Amino acid sequence: MSRRKRIVVLGGGFAGINFIKEFSKHTRHEIVLVDENNYHFFPPLLYQVSTAFIEASNISYPFRRMFQGKENVRFHLGKFRHINPIEKVVLTDAGEVSYDYVVFAMGTKTNFFGMENIKRKALPMKTIDDALLMRNHILLNMEKAVRAKTLKEKEKHLNIVIAGGGPTGVEVAGMLAEMSLKLAKKEYPEVQDLKTNLYLVDVMPVLLQPMSKKSQEEAYSVLSKLGVHIVLNTAVKDYDQGKVIFSDGTEVETEVLIWASGVVAQNVQGIPEESLGRGKRILVDQYNRVTGTDNIFAIGDISLQISDPNFPNGHPQLAQVAIQQGSLLAKNLKLIISNKALYKVFRYNDKGSMAIISNTRQW
Repeated sequence: MSRRKRIVVLGGGFAGINFIKEFSKHTRHEIVLVDENNYHFFPPLLYQVSTAFIEASNISYPFRRMFQGKENVRFHLGKFRHINPIEKVVLTDAGEVSYDYVVFAMGTKTNFFGMENIKRKALPMKTIDDALLMRNHILLNMEKAVRAKTLKEKEKHLNIVIAGGGPTGVEVAGMLAEMSLKLAKKEYPEVQDLKTNLYLVDVMPVLLQPMSKKSQEEAYSVLSKLGVHIVLNTAVKDYDQGKVIFSDGTEVETEVLIWASGVVAQNVQGIPEESLGRGKRILVDQYNRVTGTDNIFAIGDISLQISDPNFPNGHPQLAQVAIQQGSLLAKNLKLIISNKALYKVFRYNDKGSMAIISNTRQW
């Protein structure tokens, strides 16, 4: 048997957690999870936190409680800064962590496409903090609308622009529109018609571009019936002085720009430049080993694997990809450490995708 190894996992999302769940069964070796938050959360339901439908505690769970009783799992609270492959050390803002093997599973961050005004003023939705900030910001603007003295001022506080017609943008638009129909009249009698102040903007000619034509048409139909203004073939170009500016020159005066228009991989300092691919994703082989390395791996949204014949341009950045890659890498790494043949190459089992547009039950 080989000596006790330390595996450092950077990121406690779907990929990292599923890797740890599987690998921790191999109790001989040590696992150290590094994350800037001390909890795991469920990103698909962030939009419900941001619209005040559920509380953040409903979709989050502490790492330490999750792994209590697993003597070979430790947690390091810290933000990743740099990896030194020569000395086998990961540097965080809370100190250094040595490793024998390291697994990058940090996911993605919001892509503002270099637009500084939007980066400073728009509301992204990637973390629980983002969702809570959005919820509070929207509710505060509702209160400002109630106190508004003129119709123009009222509309400015009620207008909401959502940039991005993917699943996140569509789900947020649907929830906000439905809430306006069911809740606004009860809780904000001074504000009777929020739905006509919602704008969903996307540069593509359809909503839910990666999904089927039927899903795209259904999303467009449902949101239109809910009163959402859908603006396609149009990009958001700037957000300045309380105005969202579209690529066609149209302007919408608003205090709320929700940014759901794209993601980019987290910054990885210390990885060779040739190991980074499109969108700064880390290039990996069929076993999720980082190109040009022996003991560094990447799984989930941060990885770019082009060896799967069904996905020659890389896998979609979805939870199911992360879950499957995390579980398989754990099995493979056990064999790698034991100098045995690899378990198998990664092939994504596509179980489909879903976007929840609205809630049909009565409030």
